[in-house]
Amino acid sequence: MEMEIALPQQPKKTSRRLNWKSMYRARWFYIMMVPGLAYYLIFSYLPMGGLVIAFKEYSLLKGVWDSPWVGFDNFRTIFSSPDFFNILKNTLLISFYRIIFGMFPDVLLALMLNEIRVGWFKRFVQTITYGPHFLSWVIVFGIVYAFLTPGSGLLSQLYKSMGWGSVSLMTDQNFFRPLLIISDLWKSTGFGAIIYLAALGSINSELYEAAVVDGASRWRQIWHITLPGIRDVFLLLLILRIGHILDAGFEQVFIFLNARVNEVGDIIDTWVYRRGLEQLEFSISAATGFFKSIVGFILVLGANHISKRFGGSGIW
Repeated sequence: MEMEIALPQQPKKTSRRLNWKSMYRARWFYIMMVPGLAYYLIFSYLPMGGLVIAFKEYSLLKGVWDSPWVGFDNFRTIFSSPDFFNILKNTLLISFYRIIFGMFPDVLLALMLNEIRVGWFKRFVQTITYGPHFLSWVIVFGIVYAFLTPGSGLLSQLYKSMGWGSVSLMTDQNFFRPLLIISDLWKSTGFGAIIYLAALGSINSELYEAAVVDGASRWRQIWHITLPGIRDVFLLLLILRIGHILDAGFEQVFIFLNARVNEVGDIIDTWVYRRGLEQLEFSISAATGFFKSIVGFILVLGANHISKRFGGSGIW
């Protein structure tokens, strides 16, 4: 009896013509990608060519390409500055406080809103909490100033009327960093909770129904279903925040900063602003930005590796 031997079939090669046809069918999707790609190309990738001034003694008269090369002298100037390690410490502390005290309130608010069953009340709370996100830091500073300004502020007057003497919280070095964190929480917590609410909406409702059948309490459902359901989103946002750990919020700090709290509030970005725009040392500013980018890139790689090592999804 003759036996037939089945030979393995060769995978069919996809023709280029077929690829062009599929691209043509999805042409409108590619067209919609053009504005986003153009934005990043113009404002993110093309400006990278200006990083060469970090290795030059840049002069406005000579331009980028005719300015003389100085190698790593600008970086030596940065690291040898007497203010550098102080502003680095301030930047890391403020960023660390933002991560620790800024991410968990977002999760907590999202969990609380997710438990509200009255529709109109839930929408009302959402509107009240994420409304401050759309205020500029200038307006937020004006509100804080109205409450805490020495002498005429509402809280300052209340403190004085209680017979406790005068208080100047906006110029108190011990209170400046908590002031930054509290005002940032008030402004951004509601908007940050939206991301977690979206993640909560993607959790399969059948998991909760099965938990109810098994007799799980509401707290058990939150612990075993809700929190694991938003874990990947939390890790993703944590990795992104770690990558921006040297960005401590320039706009907020610049507006709130004053001479009396400069020692504890001066960060890398405000220092770069003074050196770059006030003293016109553009090469120093570019070198500092290059240093921040390298550190952020390394931190993102490290945080992503650690996240995947301990069971998280990571960025890629």
